[in-house]
Amino acid sequence: MKDVILEVEKIFEEATPFVEKRWKEFVDLGQNGGEEELFNELSFCVLTANWSAKGGIRAQNEIGNGFVNFTKEELEVALKKVGHRFPHARAEYIYSNRWLLGNLREILRMPVFQAREYIVKNAKGIGWKEASHFLRNVGKEEVAILDKHILKLMLNSDIIGEIPKGWSKKKYLDYESRLKPIAEHFNVSLGKLDLYLWYTVKKSVDK
Repeated sequence: MKDVILEVEKIFEEATPFVEKRWKEFVDLGQNGGEEELFNELSFCVLTANWSAKGGIRAQNEIGNGFVNFTKEELEVALKKVGHRFPHARAEYIYSNRWLLGNLREILRMPVFQAREYIVKNAKGIGWKEASHFLRNVGKEEVAILDKHILKLMLNSDIIGEIPKGWSKKKYLDYESRLKPIAEHFNVSLGKLDLYLWYTVKKSVDK
């Protein structure tokens, strides 16, 4: 854990303006975004699984409201154009999730951990990491996004003993809780800590 703290301390001051700017964008989306904007962000989180944040951002920019309006076939073609690794499966997931349109604002009014579990159980292509990613990206501070980069950082610092091949609720909550002392050390939330950890790895704050 000390290794991670030292790494974050090195970049904390440099990264803070970028983290705060991004966080304001998250909060604004969560407070003011319409159902289509929220669904767009949920679809972004579906796309980044086993892909990349930068790829997901590119897909968001190019497909836009197509997440809401395209046929399943049009979505697959659009995802192929942006180079997604799994265009067929991701188009299927996004298309199947459209029943959430009109319900996302209500879901965000739930207690955050209840909302996360609801999304995991009911949305296609959304596991514990993706649901946490979506909630963080709409300004929910209490969750951590345990992607492969963060897990490698945790493993190399002996915070965890292995990178799991899949997530159960118990395992995700366990690993998430191991980041809380680091967040408390820097007096930031788990959601913001993820952005600082990402900065230590990528020297950028994506989303």
